[in-house]
Amino acid sequence: MIQIKNLRKRLGRRDVLQGLDLEISVGQRVALIGSNGAGKTTLIRCLLGEYTREGDVSLVGRDPRRFRTEVLRHVGFVPQLPPPLKMPVGQLIRYVASLCEADSGHIAEVATRLGFDAERFRHQPFVRLSGGQKQKLLIATALGRDADVLILDEPAANLDPEARSTFFELLAEHQKGAVMLISSHRLDEVAALVNRVIELDQGKVVLDDLVADSVDLTSRLVCEIRLTRPEKAFAKAIDAWGFTDAGNGLTWRGTVAGADRLRFLGMLSRYAALIAVLDLREADTESLNARGCVNA
Repeated sequence: MIQIKNLRKRLGRRDVLQGLDLEISVGQRVALIGSNGAGKTTLIRCLLGEYTREGDVSLVGRDPRRFRTEVLRHVGFVPQLPPPLKMPVGQLIRYVASLCEADSGHIAEVATRLGFDAERFRHQPFVRLSGGQKQKLLIATALGRDADVLILDEPAANLDPEARSTFFELLAEHQKGAVMLISSHRLDEVAALVNRVIELDQGKVVLDDLVADSVDLTSRLVCEIRLTRPEKAFAKAIDAWGFTDAGNGLTWRGTVAGADRLRFLGMLSRYAALIAVLDLREADTESLNARGCVNA
């Protein structure tokens, strides 16, 4: 689905991409990682047809530079930084839908699932939305249609935990029929989402490994945390994950998206000295219903 052969790109005096050879097939969810300046953004721009370059690039059997309009109909893209669009939300959704022959109503429904009411904000200019609202709408325009290729650059950076959980569910709905390329500075942010890791360093591939594909993107974990003493900073941090206080600030209960476990544990590590008990386990639907964590 994505084929790259001897891809080279020079910006100024610097060789940003140095002879990349990659092939990514349907069903592969790839983490594209690397430090700043490694070449991730340049590679993405080549895939989107924004740059001239040396070498061959093919998406859905077409060169994205020569057949850009046709190729982009098949691509769902979420940029790291939202574009400064002044277009109202409703018009933006209709515009995107018309470009890719999608249902604008379905895009709006996906936005609602993520926690953004597109109808309420239909007259609001995109540029005036909050960072989280922009991110939810951009994800909805990418995942609210049948894209063959999903290119996601730090897609969940501005999402709250509940929206991240919905985002993982949306990815699961596309995982068998699309290629996914998920760019991130940190592997732990995306490790549970992918089945292949490609690391770039100074424009070259330094790691290309298949990884275990055992995480259910729709799974949830039931968690109980007991502290040695109450702590306001911990209470604020865990409240952002939707946890509730079950005992005078000492016992906290809630659920976490299975694909978000590493990020959640990373947050908890800041309070390791306070944690007396940590119970984190996979939950089935019945147990979630019993706890009131799943809507009927």
